[in-house]
Amino acid sequence: MADAKPPKSAAVARGVPDALAAQYLTFTLDAEVFGVDIRSVREIIQYGTMTAVPLMPDFVRGVINLRGAVVPVIDLHARFGRPPSAIGAMTCIVIFDALRGGERVELGLLVDAVSEVIDIAPSQIEAPPNFGSAVRRDFILGMGKVGSRFVILLEPDKAFDVDEMAQLCEAAQEALPA
Repeated sequence: MADAKPPKSAAVARGVPDALAAQYLTFTLDAEVFGVDIRSVREIIQYGTMTAVPLMPDFVRGVINLRGAVVPVIDLHARFGRPPSAIGAMTCIVIFDALRGGERVELGLLVDAVSEVIDIAPSQIEAPPNFGSAVRRDFILGMGKVGSRFVILLEPDKAFDVDEMAQLCEAAQEALPA
């Protein structure tokens, strides 16, 4: 068995060298720690006044006024198929850049708490699990190994797909009785 090779991480298997470690903003939803590439995060704001929008699915918590721009706020608990978030003292909104039709769209992501920014080398990222996650597998980029714990790294093009969320909003409106 001396010839056995250690399994490759998902990133190493894709040919990404460790020197290209990426930074991830980590946040919590209940007891789980998630991460998103810091390059798509614009800012983090304290939870505050939000305007509810009628006839939206549960995951659209409402909209906020961010320096004159209307920004929809996505409740990640509800987006991931859980009951809507309970607002707590550490609840905040991560302002995130998503793409729709090649154009940048700002979204607010409602999270329980923001933790820290961490570096994760590609060799420390494993493929998403085939089962056992409370989040759709296609929403997960990989599992980042940080010390003795894992951080669920999200795939923003899937988890925050503006077109898919818009279709869900339209379907919710069409399901209402006339």
